Parts: sequence; structure tokens; C-alpha cells
Amino acid sequence: MFGFGDLAVPIVAAPMAGGPSTPELVVSVGEAGGLGFLAAGYKTPEAVAEQIRQVRAGTDAAFGVNLFVPQRTSYDAAAVEQYRDRLRETARQYGLEVPAVREFDDDRFDEKVDLVVEQRVPVVSLTFGLPPVDTVRRLRAAGSMVVATVTGPEEARAAVEVGVDALCLQGPDGGGHRGTFRVADEPGTTSLIDLLDEVTAWCPLPVVAAGGISDGARIVEVLAHGAVAAQLGTAFLRSAESGAKAAHKNALADPRFDRTVVTRVFSGRPARGLANGFIAEYGTAPAAYPQIHHLTSPIRAAAAERDGADDMALWAGTGFRKAVPDPAGTILRRLWDEARASGAAHDDR
Repeated sequence: MFGFGDLAVPIVAAPMAGGPSTPELVVSVGEAGGLGFLAAGYKTPEAVAEQIRQVRAGTDAAFGVNLFVPQRTSYDAAAVEQYRDRLRETARQYGLEVPAVREFDDDRFDEKVDLVVEQRVPVVSLTFGLPPVDTVRRLRAAGSMVVATVTGPEEARAAVEVGVDALCLQGPDGGGHRGTFRVADEPGTTSLIDLLDEVTAWCPLPVVAAGGISDGARIVEVLAHGAVAAQLGTAFLRSAESGAKAAHKNALADPRFDRTVVTRVFSGRPARGLANGFIAEYGTAPAAYPQIHHLTSPIRAAAAERDGADDMALWAGTGFRKAVPDPAGTILRRLWDEARASGAAHDDR
């Protein structure tokens, strides 16, 4: 089974659903000594299988696949319909009709579990909750290291109890969705370092630190506070291998977009992104995922086709200005060089 001690460089390229995490990005990161992740969320099992094939054709390095744990939670149906009505004007600007509300999201989770078991994927991470214990056992029996994404001590303890092999502990400064187990949960404001200190004090499992890590000095800090690796997403968004839309990549360096905020307006789940026109217009949204996600998805897709950054979900962590348009392998090696220069090289890596 894979172990984080096997990495030449203790840096993980975060799974970024919706396009940014391409096979090319995973290969580049793996070849440079880190761990790359494919993001299975929003993809069919067939598309994930093809991406796994492409990764294995490009590298012998270990890699991971991230799965969204399905949720069927209650939500305020009337509030969702009201939000749908509010979206009509923006949709009309793109020649669209707002779709009907989808009661749940058939992400074909069980089929994706079958796939990663069959393919014996080295690392499988889980986001938005925990699957049944039997699923975790099945993944481990196939030789996969199982990593649970958690945002605090309560979730960490629950993950340990179902038998996962490691935790990915998310702090509040990271870009994209927080991996809270419950849709209605607020993401919290406890700093990543404080979370690390609290969780690593009792947790028997390896802990990967994630959230707002954008340079070597921060990598040094999380390693010093007990993390076995640092997970970065935004740092790779502008890379040559990233599948992020051009408008998204450009916005990360555009002076017009000068801060990030946590919002539910795009998906119904708390997520951090660049403050833009859509967030200013809609302000708040019901805690309803994936219902809100599917309502806004056509608008976001149409905006991306027109380079309309103000109506896109520009997911980004607080260190977004440090993202650069270099090859992913170059970015990873530079980050580790920075970390080593700051004193991170405490072993013979």
C-alpha cells in the first residue's frame, strides 16, 4: 500500500473537480516527485476510467482518485425555488432557461468505487462525508490507501472510526468547496495550524494539511506542526497542464479580482472563490447541494464560453496571487526548493 513516506516531495496536488485536474497535471506532479489526484466528481465512471488509463500511460508514479460521497439531505424546497426564480434574469442574458430543480445527484458513486477497486488505484480520497465501513474495507482490500477529507476534530474522529488510512485536514483559507460532512454546516474559521495541532495531538493516522498553502514557508510550517504532506490546489490552477478555463486562469492575475470570499451562491455548499459580479448580485443562497449547483451550472458554463469571469465560479484560495502559469512539475519543484531553503529538508529527501 502507498505511504506518504514514499514521496520524494511531500506535496500533493489537490483534486479539483470541474476540469482543472487533468491526467497531464497528475502525470507532471507525479514525475516531479509529488502526488497528483484525478477528480471523479461530476464525471461519469467511463470518463474516470479513461483518465486513469491516460495517467498510467504517462507515468509509473503513484496517483490518487477523489470521490464525492453522495448525500441525500433535506433542504428548504421553497427557498430553492425562490432562488431559481432569481436566476432567471441572468440566465436570459445567456439565452438560457433555468433548469428544473434536481432532487438528488446520481453521481454513480458505487460504480466509481467498483472502478477504483478494479483498477487498484494507489490512493482514494473521499470528500463530503464518509461511506459505509464496508466500502472503506473493500477499498483497502484492493490495496488502496483511503484518505478522508475532514474540516475539524469531530469529522476527524468519525473518519478514524470507519477505518480510513489517513486524513486530509482542510483549513479555512483553501479554494473551492470545504469538505464539510453536512451541507448546512458553516466551514469554520479555526486556522489550519490550530486545527493541525488539535488533531495531530490525538490522531493515530497520517494527516495531510490543506487550505491556503501557497509557498515554501507555509509548507515548512504545516510539516513542523505534524503534517506528513502539504496539499495545494490553487498553486496549480494556472499551470500549463491545468484544465481550468482561460477566464479562470486569467482572473487569478487580474487586478479587478483582489480578494476571495466564502459563498454558497454557485452550489449551495460553502466554497471559497474570487469575489465577482455573480457573488455581489446574489449574495446568499440556500444550503442545498447539489440542487443549487445544478441550477447555476448552465450559466457558469455559458459564461466560461464567453470568458465572462463575473458569472463563473472562480474557485481560489487566499494565496491566489502566487499562482503562476508554469508547468506543474516546475511549480512543484520550486515550492519544495523554497521549503528546503526555509528549513523543511529535515530528512534526506
